[in-house]
Amino acid sequence: MTSPRQHARLLRLATRASLAVAITLVLAKAVAWAMSGSVSLLAGLTDSLMDSAASLLNLLAVRYALKPADDDHRYGHGKAEALAGLAQALFISISAVLVAAQAYQRLGDPQALEAEALGIGVMIFSLLLTAGLLLLQRKVVRATGSTAIRADSLHYRSDLLLNGGILLALVLANVGWLQADALFGLGIAGYILWSAIGIARQSVAVLMDEELSPQISADMHRLACTVPGVLGAHDVRTRISGSHWYVQLHLELPGELSLSHAHALCEQAAEAITRQYPRAEVLVHADPSEVAKRD
Repeated sequence: MTSPRQHARLLRLATRASLAVAITLVLAKAVAWAMSGSVSLLAGLTDSLMDSAASLLNLLAVRYALKPADDDHRYGHGKAEALAGLAQALFISISAVLVAAQAYQRLGDPQALEAEALGIGVMIFSLLLTAGLLLLQRKVVRATGSTAIRADSLHYRSDLLLNGGILLALVLANVGWLQADALFGLGIAGYILWSAIGIARQSVAVLMDEELSPQISADMHRLACTVPGVLGAHDVRTRISGSHWYVQLHLELPGELSLSHAHALCEQAAEAITRQYPRAEVLVHADPSEVAKRD
């Protein structure tokens, strides 16, 4: 588990790297498209423009999400990451529609490309740069569990396939199959839209306080029950906000325990869960066992 300072540093590094990569690819693809006229390259350029806007929004959202809890946001600002994910899904969907419209128009009027070698070189460069960013993002997601970085990484994984498809389309067009450019543009647009749906679903799950997986909840229940003196547990509830997991549960304890002893057992149960799941913030309520049985 990273420290809060390391956590913040990794998130800032990932968002800044994402924005820098997006801007670099916009410039490179704009030059290649202007010189070649490829609709596949236009698809890549449109996607990179959306990437730039989404990455800038992501950077601002992560900065806001890292703000500590205050009087108006007692659970922190972590859900700003999920809102950024929804915005990314919107940007990606718009780019898919624009690309599909251009590809459909070009399908009925295929045109020979120019400066194919430049376009191919730019796409190879794009593949290498995107792959490097994905390696960084994977490291950050593993260390922080960030929803926004995970959504951004999902987008760039689709970009890796997109750029590979554009490269193949340029190669095929170069050997005489002119319609390959438009066909790959349509296919890429469909894949972009599918990626947007996945990002939106993940973001909505966070905003709607979807539970952690049943396996994790069951394991948290088991960990709480392993504390000596705890008779059982029930009503385990979980949700995600940014990089934090919020967990609530009721412990079943002997009714004759003193308040101090019951409180100590609750603290031990919470510690047992946070040792296994450091991202969890655990709130425990103590129930006398006789009351729990009646419920």
